[in-house]
Amino acid sequence: MARYTAFARLPPPKPRRFAFAELAQRVAHLEQRLPVEVEQGPDIEISADPDQIEQALINLLKNAVDASLVRAGDVHLRWVHEGDTLCIEIIDSGTGLPHSENLFVPFFTTKPGGSGIGLVLARQIAEAHGGSLTLENRADAEGCIARVRLPA
Repeated sequence: MARYTAFARLPPPKPRRFAFAELAQRVAHLEQRLPVEVEQGPDIEISADPDQIEQALINLLKNAVDASLVRAGDVHLRWVHEGDTLCIEIIDSGTGLPHSENLFVPFFTTKPGGSGIGLVLARQIAEAHGGSLTLENRADAEGCIARVRLPA
């Protein structure tokens, strides 16, 4: 229980304006196990905590790469500006999502050696910024789409 209590204390975001494309490129280049294909979206500045957004994207990219490595697949990072929302998508070519109600339960994991906090933290960060995180299986191929929506 102490682990959950410590985990649950996400500090409040410290928003500032920054160029999302620069952050996306930087995060994509941090992943060394598999090249992440960045599909350049619009140049857009958002007001958010760049450190927290970076952490959320790192967690999501790590999961996407973990899934794609199992099948020698690929990972794409793309974003679009939809009205007053920045929609960020991380698309993998892994085996897709298990039918589990526990994906966002702290410390639940389906991966050997996984901590079970990456998705939970990413969702907390998105929600702390007035946004959301959803996961769904791809309709066009095997794999998953992690979709983060943030106010633009």
